[in-house]
Amino acid sequence: MLLSLVVATDFLSAGVHAQTTVIPSDSFSSVSRFEQFWNYLYPLGSDHNGSGRMVGSSSDHSHINPAGGTLTLIATPTSNPVPPTSTANPNPAIHYASGVVHAKSQITVTSTQSWTIQGEFSAPTAKGTWPAFWLTAVQGWPPEADIGEWKGTNNNWYNTFNTSAVVRSDLVAWPADLSFHSLKAVLTAESNGKDVRIDFYMDNALRATQFGAGFVGKAMWLIVNLQMEGSSGSPGPSGTTTYKARNVLVTHT
Repeated sequence: MLLSLVVATDFLSAGVHAQTTVIPSDSFSSVSRFEQFWNYLYPLGSDHNGSGRMVGSSSDHSHINPAGGTLTLIATPTSNPVPPTSTANPNPAIHYASGVVHAKSQITVTSTQSWTIQGEFSAPTAKGTWPAFWLTAVQGWPPEADIGEWKGTNNNWYNTFNTSAVVRSDLVAWPADLSFHSLKAVLTAESNGKDVRIDFYMDNALRATQFGAGFVGKAMWLIVNLQMEGSSGSPGPSGTTTYKARNVLVTHT
């Protein structure tokens, strides 16, 4: 017993912190497992800033399909949508039915709690496809940090928005063959207790480091979405587009 107490004391005095899993890597193994950790659609509904209207529910997996360890988001051209334009600014015309999910758990970096968000992705890069894996503010905006964003080119965009005009972007080449590659972001509070350092990785190599001003204490949503057109250009594909995610793991220490 004495030995156990000494080991525990040394463990704590060394500053080692336990890791807590918030979203396990098997959350896409089945619909029931998915629904433990994820919600259908955007936090504010079906529309955002592109031409895709998100469709999905516990009874409709035609565009949001978690199965066998992989989340597949599917965009298909649509005609005569009601309403015909997005309900979100800048109200683009709706040209696709597509899919998006967001995590039930919110992510808040504090001075004592850092976060690691990671996964593997097969992302389309054709003109008019706009998939993403990103964090955005629960209240107001910013903060926003884009861990994965593909804007119709063979690049992944790492972005941190401090304001709409103060943005840091780092582009890293991404293959167009729809192979899976891993992405990871490690979010840690700076010593000033206000700002967050974000280290972005691709295939386990550090690719960019950015800083979010005032991000400490700000709750954020984690979103996986297949938006269309908008910033990725138009016209988009005339056929079906798929975006896949697997092994998404969210932890904090």
